[in-house]
Amino acid sequence: MDEKRVGIVTLGCKVNQYESASLAGLLREQGYRLVDFEETADIYVINTCTVTHLSDRKSRQFIRRATRKNPDALVVVTGCYAQTSFSEIMKIPGVDLVVGTRDRAKIAELVKTAVKGGKPFAAVSDYEVGDQFEEISSMPLSGRTRAFLKIQEGCNNCCTYCIIPVARGPLRSMKPDNVLKTARQLVEAGFKEIVLTGIHTGAYGRDLGGNITLSALLRSLQNIPGLLRVRLSSIEPNDITPELVEVLASSEKFCRHLHVPLQSGDDGVLERMGRRYNTWEYLRLVEVLRDNIPNLGLTTDVIVGFPGEREVDFQNTYRFVENLSYSRLHVFKFSPRRGTPAADYPEQVDPPTREQRSSSLIRLGEKMATRFASSLIGMELTVLVERSLPEADGLYEGLTDNYVRTVFPGDEDLPGQVVKVKIGGLEENHLTGKIIGF
Repeated sequence: MDEKRVGIVTLGCKVNQYESASLAGLLREQGYRLVDFEETADIYVINTCTVTHLSDRKSRQFIRRATRKNPDALVVVTGCYAQTSFSEIMKIPGVDLVVGTRDRAKIAELVKTAVKGGKPFAAVSDYEVGDQFEEISSMPLSGRTRAFLKIQEGCNNCCTYCIIPVARGPLRSMKPDNVLKTARQLVEAGFKEIVLTGIHTGAYGRDLGGNITLSALLRSLQNIPGLLRVRLSSIEPNDITPELVEVLASSEKFCRHLHVPLQSGDDGVLERMGRRYNTWEYLRLVEVLRDNIPNLGLTTDVIVGFPGEREVDFQNTYRFVENLSYSRLHVFKFSPRRGTPAADYPEQVDPPTREQRSSSLIRLGEKMATRFASSLIGMELTVLVERSLPEADGLYEGLTDNYVRTVFPGDEDLPGQVVKVKIGGLEENHLTGKIIGF
């Protein structure tokens, strides 16, 4: 019998990308053949996101695209939107199986027992206190350059706008020995860089007791032979301790890039959001980071149009962001999530105002990105080579350790190597340069 073909599409964050790769590995181990989601497949898996209304809508669009592509295919919906709104998803014609964010290690077994065209089956259950970190034992399938490694799951912060604690449950951490074991396996498989990811990565280890912290984990990771770069995907301001700064600054293995969510540059808005810092504390933190980590690539998230955000509040945010001069800015328009306190707050900001504020910050972000990239011209930076450029013969691209895309001439043996590049210029949205060493 022919192999059954599986197409997987991923919406949302780096955690979802990691989990999709793991699910793909589990299905492949059971004899399924992976194909592009746009191809005709026997099974479609849509790994959803629910951080905004737009995420929900895109998730539904992909579900309907799968049913149109092959009406006889088994349609499986998983991820955060599946966890929080499974009854809504089960009403979409063509959906056969809904798997939340729990028990996804059983996905191959669930797929085998699912029936096409019958009543949709929902493998969704609520999280409970005491739940353990679920390890999906599978190696990434694509590339041999950068690997994501999820070390932590869930969040206890409960910011007033965020549905993720409902979608992902309470804080759970992978045991340190298992993190190190997996990291070694990734290095043995040829990966040179590991990106540590999670829902609340900086809280790693708090549920495990003892002296288990993110800083201690990083100290252990830096000793793995063959692991050339370690990158943190995102970390909350409150979780950046003096010890963590010291660890990050002490070894060249740690990439000089941090994504530190701001969300607002106005103290009143931050308080209503339930964020656990003020602008002065955030500013002081950035000063410490930049004092200790030269040429740090600092990226952030900002939400505009939060309920009660006045024009003066937005201008506070604009000036604060402009003053900090980030290397990259991710702007989100507030999206009320059913079940969160902010969804019921008074003084909801109208959509045109949210759009105008978003556009204004996006333009500022583009200027800041250009300014940061330009500041690197003339420097010698390490780059992890990812791939050749299909549209340009002999050119290759990769990311600097401070997270700027760079293009340079090279040969077919380069992908997967870390090289030293002399930065010569800036074109459109990337740096250019030439290799001067390995």
